This record gives sequence, C-alpha cells and structure tokens, in this order.
Amino acid sequence: MADGFGLYLVMTDPVAGYEACAAAAVRCGVRYLQLRMKGAPRDAVLETALLIREITLGTDTLFIVNDDVTIAREVGADGVHLGQRDLPIDEARRLWPAPGIRFGLSTHDERQALLASRLSPDYIGVGPVFATPTKAVPDPVLGLERMASIVRSSPVAAVAIGGIDRGNLAEVLRHGARNFCVVRAVNGRPDPETAIRELQGIRRQESVAG
Repeated sequence: MADGFGLYLVMTDPVAGYEACAAAAVRCGVRYLQLRMKGAPRDAVLETALLIREITLGTDTLFIVNDDVTIAREVGADGVHLGQRDLPIDEARRLWPAPGIRFGLSTHDERQALLASRLSPDYIGVGPVFATPTKAVPDPVLGLERMASIVRSSPVAAVAIGGIDRGNLAEVLRHGARNFCVVRAVNGRPDPETAIRELQGIRRQESVAG
C-alpha cells in the first residue's frame, strides 16, 4: 500500500462550525479534508465549499468535496470523493480532466476494493471498520481482520473508515492501516484542534512502537 499520510478528516456538521474545523485541520497539517453535507441544498454546499477552499488554498491540506464533481470543479477543490452509488469514477474524470485532481472511492468489501483498483483512484476508503451512525443506510461492518486484509492487498492508498476514534485507533493501526478517516471523533468535539492532535499523537506513538 502506497502513501501513508495518516489522518483523513471528513467534516459533517462540526459543532465548532465548518470554518473553525477546517482552520484547525490546516494548522495541524491534515493531509486530506473532505466536506460532506449529505442532504443539504446545493447552494448551501457550494457556499460552504467556497469558504473551505479559501481556508485550504495554498496549504498542505488537500480539499476534497464529497459526491458532487460539479461543485468540486466549480470551487476549484483538489478532488472529489465518490461512493459506490455515485457518478462512476471514469465519468467524473471525463467531467473534470484537469491535471492533479484527486479521485477517491469508497469500498465496503473485498470485491469492491478489487474492482476499484482497476479504476486507479488516488485512494480508496475501506469500511466501515466499526459500526457507525453517520449513514442513513449503513454498510455491513467489516471488522479489523477484513479491513486489514483489504488494506494489505490494495495497490493504492487505503483509508480505514467507520467508527474510528481515539479509543480504538491504536488497534486499527496495529492491524496495518497507515491511513484512517474520522468523522464524529473530531466533528463532535467543541475544540477540533485538540481532537485532531490527540489522534495524531496516537498515530505517532504507534509508529514508534511498531
């Protein structure tokens, strides 16, 4: 598996607000920051995306928009993340052929991960590792062993996702995940910077121990 960057943060209704959460991610050097506003009106997503683009522009934090390639392209984001039921990745590339754009793809089992590798996304999401309430219709839980197997076999960067927090992150890393995504573990905290640094600290500790 290539490209170990650690924390991938998805922003969904952060209690501190989208701007404060994005600014914290930039200060902490988070590599990937995704805006996910499921069910929100397009105008609201676009308005928020423009604010996040301004905060992340010129930094080391890559700004990714969830699902909507047209909004991602319109605001000049660094990429788009697509689910299994979203626009196919080859079609997204056709709509947004600019060089250097990142295309991510969610996978929920071994077959989807295998098929995804043939599409050469920049990274895949692998999960849910644990149960999570962030989806209206959740996908079946993979568990640590299946997550580990998919991550090991992925030719592109793999990001473990689903119910990961400071209580179980060490175990996720010990099972071979180099990259991990969190939602509630940061969005649910009033001080996102503290939450991010706690997670980054766990990763550093496991890196030293490993």
